[in-house]
Amino acid sequence: MKKVGIFGGTFNPPHIGHLIMANEVYAALELDEIRFMPNATAPHKEVSSSASNAQRLEMVELAIQGIPHFTVERFEMERGGVSYTYETMKAMREREPDIEFYFIIGGDMIDSLHSWYHIDDLMELVHFVGVKRPGSRAKTDYEIIMVEVPEINISSTFIRQRLQQQGPLHYLLQPDVEAYIRKEGLYGATTIVSGH
Repeated sequence: MKKVGIFGGTFNPPHIGHLIMANEVYAALELDEIRFMPNATAPHKEVSSSASNAQRLEMVELAIQGIPHFTVERFEMERGGVSYTYETMKAMREREPDIEFYFIIGGDMIDSLHSWYHIDDLMELVHFVGVKRPGSRAKTDYEIIMVEVPEINISSTFIRQRLQQQGPLHYLLQPDVEAYIRKEGLYGATTIVSGH
């Protein structure tokens, strides 16, 4: 059975920490593929930015281009509305019954897993893969697979703040993502592309 990792999130914007996390899970669990799945409207966090859903999707595509085992899952974007993981994975399991799904979450999401919509039913649909993040407890009573990854304390919030301060972004974003952000003028960025 094919093993596919699902990496959901706002990706607002997608940064190098996301890619490292996904790649470490891909290697550790010997998955066939990792799908990055930008959500339409996240139930757990407010998206405070000027990036539209289409722009977030475009940035994810740019971030993973040229990486053969990374793909984009457009399911939640195309469905629209609040992206409840249970409803998403139930529909995807029906669409692709021969795939074993591994749903990747960071430490902060592990801490709040008990509050997820239909969490007990969701546990029957996917294997949860937990990745620790700095500052999170990463404790839960639910059965999850923990994967150790190098500690990369980068967040999308940090990237947005850096852009607003007109600070350097070297090594934090894929160059094409930074160029896109500056071209679109997202997050208060200037339109001048800095060198890499």
